[in-house]
Amino acid sequence: MVKKSSYLTQEGYDRLKEELGRLTSVRRHEAVDRIHEAKENGRNSVSDGEYEDAKKDQGFVEGRIRTLENILSNASIIKRDTSHPPDVARLGCKVTVLNQEHKEEQFSLVGSAEASPRHGRISNESPVGQALIGRRIGDQIEVLVPGGVIKFTVTAIE
Repeated sequence: MVKKSSYLTQEGYDRLKEELGRLTSVRRHEAVDRIHEAKENGRNSVSDGEYEDAKKDQGFVEGRIRTLENILSNASIIKRDTSHPPDVARLGCKVTVLNQEHKEEQFSLVGSAEASPRHGRISNESPVGQALIGRRIGDQIEVLVPGGVIKFTVTAIE
């Protein structure tokens, strides 16, 4: 099976590495302690909510650890590439657009592992991200999204 690269900014890589450290050094032990405490108090039956919650928490923590280890082991750090023209949108760029309501929006183009649309960080795999990659200032874009077609004009690229 071919492993897919996880495109990350250095900031995103550092943030995920820090989260992994916190999960393995603190949260994992807390989850095990909760299970142990529930067992000591004789609350390890299937019907006991505290024991079940502790087991679910442990499962979540272990799943997140595996996910982060996979992302980090396949990470490709997005670097500023000086061989590409500075006015072409690509991973790692901030792209400012004017939307159809004539309001300015700014998007940071990142890999899917650190996408956060609410914070303006959109994945290169999303419809809007795909439409912005390779665009230049002045380009007009129409993107089909689940809510319909949206239109943008690229006004700046950093």
